[in-house]
Amino acid sequence: MPSLGRLHLVTDTRPGRDPLAVVRAALAVADSELVVQVRVADEATDREAYDLAARILGLCTPYRATCLVNDRLHVALAVGAAGGHVGADDLPVPAARRVLGPDGVLGATAREPVAARAAIAAGADYLGVGPCHHTATKDGLPDPIGPAGVRAVADAVDVPVIAIGGVTVATVPALRAAGAYGVAVVGALSDAADPGRTTADFLRELTC
Repeated sequence: MPSLGRLHLVTDTRPGRDPLAVVRAALAVADSELVVQVRVADEATDREAYDLAARILGLCTPYRATCLVNDRLHVALAVGAAGGHVGADDLPVPAARRVLGPDGVLGATAREPVAARAAIAAGADYLGVGPCHHTATKDGLPDPIGPAGVRAVADAVDVPVIAIGGVTVATVPALRAAGAYGVAVVGALSDAADPGRTTADFLRELTC
């Protein structure tokens, strides 16, 4: 598995957002410390997902930043991304590992230790853990687990734990103290007036 960056930018394709502009701004600051997770709306076509993923992979490659595709692993394979991430309603982790093969980076969502250990045993390389806090970027999420929930998972596994869900620069220190290797953000960057500066703020808290 390639070295995993500590800041994961999940693309925000809601109306009025410009995911490509945000990725460009973040890459210029974060370089290879950035992981871009290409996520599209459920109603987006595979062609739309492919086109966005291909463009983002093209942006990531000069910076040697890792590009993953959420949910749609066939799109990850088609564009040549480093791998993908699966959530609770996507392919089971063992099936996802078979699709990606032994070398593809595979992330899985977990929110408690038993599920976390099962995901690792089935082939996940890292875990997205949350939601940590309330967030408006995705509907139907369970209640937030907070830093205590992140700590419970981090203490149970020996792979990188990426905290997600309502993460802001201000909440990073508590999540890092709870054992998170890094954080994944959506609105904190896509809604930022200056995504580049906000990226720098995140990296400062993640690497200090």
